[in-house]
Amino acid sequence: MNMQLLSARDPGWTEWADVIVVGSGIAGLTAALRLKDQVERVAVVTKDVLQAGSTQWAQGGIAAALGEGDTPDQHEVDTLVAGAGACDLEAVRVLVGEGAEAVRELIEWGADFDKDPEGNLSLTREGGHRRDRIAHADGDATGAEIQRALMEAVRRAPEILVFEHAMVVDLLTAADGGVAGLTIHVMGEGDADGVGIVRTRAVVLASGGLGQVFSQTTNPAVATADGMAIALRAGATLRDLEFVQFHPTVMYLGEDSRGQQPLISEAVRGEGAFLVDWDGNRLMEGVHELEDLAPRDIVSKAIMKRMLETGHPNMWLDARHLGRPVIEPVEITAEETSATRAFWERRFPNILASLLSHGVDPSVDLIPVAPACHYASGGVRTDLWGRSDVPGLYATGEVACSGVHGANRLASNSLLEGLVFSRRIAEVLPGELRQLEDPEPGAGTGRPLVPGTALKQLQETMTTKVGVLRNATGLAEAFDELEELGTTAATEIDPAAWEATNLLTVSLALAKSALLREETRGSHWREDFAERDDAGFAGHFDVRLRDGETVVSFTPAPATDRTTTTMAGA
Repeated sequence: MNMQLLSARDPGWTEWADVIVVGSGIAGLTAALRLKDQVERVAVVTKDVLQAGSTQWAQGGIAAALGEGDTPDQHEVDTLVAGAGACDLEAVRVLVGEGAEAVRELIEWGADFDKDPEGNLSLTREGGHRRDRIAHADGDATGAEIQRALMEAVRRAPEILVFEHAMVVDLLTAADGGVAGLTIHVMGEGDADGVGIVRTRAVVLASGGLGQVFSQTTNPAVATADGMAIALRAGATLRDLEFVQFHPTVMYLGEDSRGQQPLISEAVRGEGAFLVDWDGNRLMEGVHELEDLAPRDIVSKAIMKRMLETGHPNMWLDARHLGRPVIEPVEITAEETSATRAFWERRFPNILASLLSHGVDPSVDLIPVAPACHYASGGVRTDLWGRSDVPGLYATGEVACSGVHGANRLASNSLLEGLVFSRRIAEVLPGELRQLEDPEPGAGTGRPLVPGTALKQLQETMTTKVGVLRNATGLAEAFDELEELGTTAATEIDPAAWEATNLLTVSLALAKSALLREETRGSHWREDFAERDDAGFAGHFDVRLRDGETVVSFTPAPATDRTTTTMAGA
């Protein structure tokens, strides 16, 4: 079957590379650095500048069994429990087994993590972890530090060809259905301006997630599901799209706020902050054994339930006691307030600056929070080496579904996933390189390119009907509204239209998968099917495009968390 391509102008330039890496976060740059000495030419394509992706926004840190007494087996148990039975067991074992070595390599590349007074890694804890295993940098700027180190390593490698301000429009395939190249639009920068083709022997997708599907998200503006959409159009399978993680503690800026919202890292609760309702009652007491450090889906649901019960638009995070010995915020003295402020300045300087910019001083004020879209656990289905079902197409990081996250990502496993699976791709890809092939002509998407102005309506539909709390009526209405939105043809062929069409393509797949999963599991919460149902829904919903239509099928698989109960003390 011919490729299904977006409308684009005729290419005005051509380039080539043995491997093209799409994306410049931890997953993409790790892949490029690992491949640069194994193939003749590696290119990195990024839609903005190198540091503009999601990695730089990661606050909490990177999880690995690095501390005394911690083991990969214990990390495995926590990951499987958080994943609510939908993880791939072998993928999780790869993640936790290779994680520590991958972090050590990152340190060798120049990443400077925080140390304790003895010079050891300073490790903290986040939701769902039963050990202190989160390595962090500059207090709450882990992602920015990792991004800095990787960017400097790439800049020391002139053999890596970098396209900044470049949006991938489509993946081009050869007669055998395998990778042949990419259509790329370089947006007003450099000599290769406008639409062109980069012919290649392999593509590594590391383009991030789908956060801009929703009105409120912690994701940057570039997270427009481009990688998932181009893979789908090229014949790849998307898996587990319904499992979108909503971070429980995103700063609430009001019901009219849109776009990227300030994240209040889970590490703040790891240091002792706790959630309260409008009457000052502890929100997580009695809800879960880990209380405020329960897995994210459980905390998000607890917040949403209390919001629905009370009619309030947010709950509160109490961090006024951090850095002082008294836990309960009774009569707080000026000296104690000063101690808390000093703690915030040392441990969470960037979050503090963000809060202060919005008029909230966490040493004296409660922080208004509400769940918002944070992370896509699903994506391009891959095997244990990052291979998709399109020959020559690999995927890593948030764009991929490696199987490690299941129905709900364990905190700080995302950076680790990008590291580990990019390293694995670099192990096998050089031995699997295809010949340079001529691309086959495309067949169009089967639906028109939609205008960029459609984005607002798309986000409102997804937020109100495919958000934290879902039901059959809302999901069916959302799918119909999205289908109707897709009938509006764009009058301009431009990046805004490409992004809106990519988001629409993935939104349709997400809404249909969520409608078919008639249970509550992990981050997928159905109010009309409130219980988890392993008999009917242990497994995965897979999405393909056929003649422009979204086709969803179910692949049964055993629940992977049921065997962890005997290991709970591990």
